[in-house]
Amino acid sequence: MANSALARAGAKPARVIDSITTAPPFTAADVARLTAKYAGVSTADMLADLLVGELHGRVAAVSSFGSESAVLLDLVAAVDKDVPVIFINTQKIFGETLAYRDTLAEQLGFTDLRVYRPDPRLLAAKDATSLRWSYDPDGCCDLRKVEPLRRALAPFDAWISGRKGFQAGRGALPRFEIDEGRLKVNPLADWAKAAIDAAFEARKLPRHPLEAQGYPSVGCVPCTSQVQPGEDPRAGRWRGWDKSECGIHDPVF
Repeated sequence: MANSALARAGAKPARVIDSITTAPPFTAADVARLTAKYAGVSTADMLADLLVGELHGRVAAVSSFGSESAVLLDLVAAVDKDVPVIFINTQKIFGETLAYRDTLAEQLGFTDLRVYRPDPRLLAAKDATSLRWSYDPDGCCDLRKVEPLRRALAPFDAWISGRKGFQAGRGALPRFEIDEGRLKVNPLADWAKAAIDAAFEARKLPRHPLEAQGYPSVGCVPCTSQVQPGEDPRAGRWRGWDKSECGIHDPVF
């Protein structure tokens, strides 16, 4: 009404000043709130509420399509098959993993599988021989996993991780945490290995083809070895190095 009157009088309306919101989309207060809200709530019910509510259109699921990935992806697909699923192809992935990715994504009906790869310019500058894994596995992971994931997550305020507390070195894992202002959700944080196996059986989910060959945890070809009876399931990852994570779950990610 006021602008219409100004227009009739020949005056220009006041210019609306553009503004940019720099505050992170989620904070520690949100973690506390969500942790309290979903305490005692089943994983399936929690995801059902989040994916159609607060996180709708703001979240992606990140998956390695490893040996236990099907359980989380099945839970997400049961709520919303349109949730974007991010896969980082480090270009050193087992062919069996790539085939399993396509089979599982097709079976679960996901409509938005997003594949990100390392920046070829960074690879040319920092890993021209493609052998960085052999002398600097942290640097290799940074180039081939961490940097691509940063690009992949740029449009999102939150992401869903498949981490589980029972896996080596992870200890007590929270359901919710903050990663550079972005909310990270760990729906399987408190799941035991037996629960994972039971879900595979109950839902008739396909197993990763390398699991039966002694690979209970599958990463990149050069840094994944078979696990012997009695060893921790992740003992075959970066064997011989003081390293148990690729870097995407590091607190300083």
